[in-house]
Amino acid sequence: MSKSSAGSRVSSKSIHFKRAILSYFANAGNAIIPEVSKALTISVPKVTTVVNELMRDGLVQDYGKIESTGGRKPNLYGVVPNSAFFIGVDVKQSHINLGLLDLQKNLVNVTENLAYQLDNTEESLELLCQHINRFITDLAVPREKILGIGLNLSGRINYATGYSYSFFFFDEQPLSEIIEKKVGIRVFLENDTRAMAYGEFCAGVVAKEKDVLFLNLDYGIGVGILINGQLYYGKSGYAGELGHIPIFDNELICHCGKKGCLETEASGWALTRMFREKLQEGSTSVLSLHDRNPETITMEDIIQAAKHDDVLAIELIAKVGESLGRGIAFLINVFNPELVILGGSLASTKDYIELPIKTAINKYSLSLVNNDTRLTLSQLGEHAGIIGACLLVRDRSLAVL
Repeated sequence: MSKSSAGSRVSSKSIHFKRAILSYFANAGNAIIPEVSKALTISVPKVTTVVNELMRDGLVQDYGKIESTGGRKPNLYGVVPNSAFFIGVDVKQSHINLGLLDLQKNLVNVTENLAYQLDNTEESLELLCQHINRFITDLAVPREKILGIGLNLSGRINYATGYSYSFFFFDEQPLSEIIEKKVGIRVFLENDTRAMAYGEFCAGVVAKEKDVLFLNLDYGIGVGILINGQLYYGKSGYAGELGHIPIFDNELICHCGKKGCLETEASGWALTRMFREKLQEGSTSVLSLHDRNPETITMEDIIQAAKHDDVLAIELIAKVGESLGRGIAFLINVFNPELVILGGSLASTKDYIELPIKTAINKYSLSLVNNDTRLTLSQLGEHAGIIGACLLVRDRSLAVL
């Protein structure tokens, strides 16, 4: 073996140790060297050497000595929070949420509900890039400290290749590369539901559970899946398309082009359609006042009406919840999860959607299976997407440092 190849192997191993130790501090928090050594099964002398190198790089710092039961007081080490930052961009149907996360998982800047219409057009893509650039420009953070941007989109996303097949698939170039050229920072694409799920798994309601399902209840329906503590993607990265399971025997055409999908009766699109139909049939609602055109009413309008005790809105959300429960019961029977989390816009109606879902789960799932499953609401709410996007891009950026 040549000296150069041996040196290359040593260098590669050193980089591996750096990544592992930096990731440990970033995820587990501050720790003493023996704790890091035990967790990563790396010798104490090697951990000490690498920590000193990371301190010279400005990524890790010594937080001082801590109390000890005997002997010398050990030093506590951890990441330098402002040594690196990550941006999360959560693209919704009618708005965008953006956030900036530091290396210590602190969300230090957030812009929510930025007006935006997601359309599959060049103009919509250009406006998205303008919003991102404006957000970066307004930050009091040097661009060189922003290591990556995580961008969430609905539909079919291949995170490994950077392609989006549902939105902005205009040419053969990966969407991540197109946006990266426009904003000047590396971009990582992710499916919006999977990013929301990852945020909830890492910084939300999940504690020690290893098998978890996250339901994104919005205009469409998506599922983020955690199996044995790992985010599940499937062969091509498209796992979780619950909304397109053909559950109903109806003639309603789904956005995917097929009939009878769960989304035709149990989604934000379905809720909006049913609400408009009821108004046209003569039903009354606070949203029918002032001669408002039913076709202009959105899912967001209906959710706000329900929160103000609008009877029609509450009744139709309950109907959607009952249909959703059938789909969730199917998932429970298949995955036997410890925890099912309800997130997304419809989950903000709380009991109005959760109670009919619970009733349907009890009706359609196997009691022996669902007895081991706890149902709960998202803890992060609107922040789930941006936190998840930031954490995913942080993990992927650390892997290539």
